[in-house]
Amino acid sequence: MELETKCLHAGYEPKNGEPRMIPIIQSTTFKYDSSEKMGELFDLKATGYFYSRLQNPTCDMVAAKIAALEGGSAAMLTGSGQAAVFMAMFNLANAGDHVVASSTIYGGSYNLFSVTMKKMGIDFTFVDPDCTDEELEAAFKPNTKAVYGETIANPALIVFDIERFAKAAHAHGVPLVVDNTFATPVNCRPFEFGADIVVHSTTKYMDGHDATLGGCIVDSGKFDWMEHKEKFPGLCTPDESYHGITYATQFGKEGAFITKATAQLMRDFGCVQAPVNAYMLNLGLESLPVRMERHCQNALKIAEFLEKSDKVSWVNYPSLPGNKYYERAQKYLPKGSCGVISFGVKGGRKSAEKFMGELKLGMIATHVADARTCCLHPASSTHRQMNEEELVAAGVPSDLIRLSVGLENVNDLLADIENALSRI
Repeated sequence: MELETKCLHAGYEPKNGEPRMIPIIQSTTFKYDSSEKMGELFDLKATGYFYSRLQNPTCDMVAAKIAALEGGSAAMLTGSGQAAVFMAMFNLANAGDHVVASSTIYGGSYNLFSVTMKKMGIDFTFVDPDCTDEELEAAFKPNTKAVYGETIANPALIVFDIERFAKAAHAHGVPLVVDNTFATPVNCRPFEFGADIVVHSTTKYMDGHDATLGGCIVDSGKFDWMEHKEKFPGLCTPDESYHGITYATQFGKEGAFITKATAQLMRDFGCVQAPVNAYMLNLGLESLPVRMERHCQNALKIAEFLEKSDKVSWVNYPSLPGNKYYERAQKYLPKGSCGVISFGVKGGRKSAEKFMGELKLGMIATHVADARTCCLHPASSTHRQMNEEELVAAGVPSDLIRLSVGLENVNDLLADIENALSRI
């Protein structure tokens, strides 16, 4: 099936007389006729469900759809995108380990890595995504366990060179983890360029309607854990907290990563996605290709308008001819990048605040990648924990405005933006 068809049909195939839509299995508990049958589930010798903190049928159907969209072997939903990022990385790196990460990632992820996971004993080295090969090579250490980046950086809109970073990661025997939230599998499938694990904040374009929080982890099923077993004891040696199972041996390349994330991490952290949230997410997935096309069309027209305005000092949109990352975007994002534009208004921070205050249709919100147009000043909100130096390193200067272009008629959006600029 083509991707547009998968968005409607993958993950769930109703049998004769069964519900056409994915059913909401709103139950914490599942009944069995014998202890033996339930015991097979706990031993991971049989498939099924016993408690929704680990797995739930509705969530698994939607996860299977996202895995199909990304071309992966298995997936797991989480309660938020932040939970997906944390669990994907903690599934690879523990106390005493090290990770190489792009410096231009989402501020929440940067804080998770540099503060919270650092307290857990995991060290991160942040590199400029446009660093030299020598600088990238120097970032690796003997205890490096993963490389991390974002397909399209939020909100810097830097297009990540997936193939280059995948090659570097694999040369050191570690996987590349890519956050594909902004591009979605409609516009980029990182596995096709060498990535090994993909994470999503499904709260964004996948849901697309301000309706439900969620995250997802997808495994490509291609990384050979046993080939590098000395680096990944959690996957390649017996898990004494779960009956001595060796995940890479029992579930192979295709199932080890997600099984461990479910049986071990979801069991202990419990950041599960609710079945009703998964159901609502699935509604968003069904229209994802149509919406992404419109988001990209609207954003390109607005980026072109902003580029010509004498009130705007700079515009950053990867699909805009002349953009620094235009050629890279054509390689990784030939259908379009996303609906998010970043730009600076002449006059700096004060003018930026004035512009946002004058918007009538675009709403000031921390949200992004939604059906409705949203506007944000990251330096005073999502990235406010960073100082000026860190903001520059993250590609988020203090004058940056992030405009998430929605599905409204583009002429209405252009009129709103033109009016707000005229008030400066």
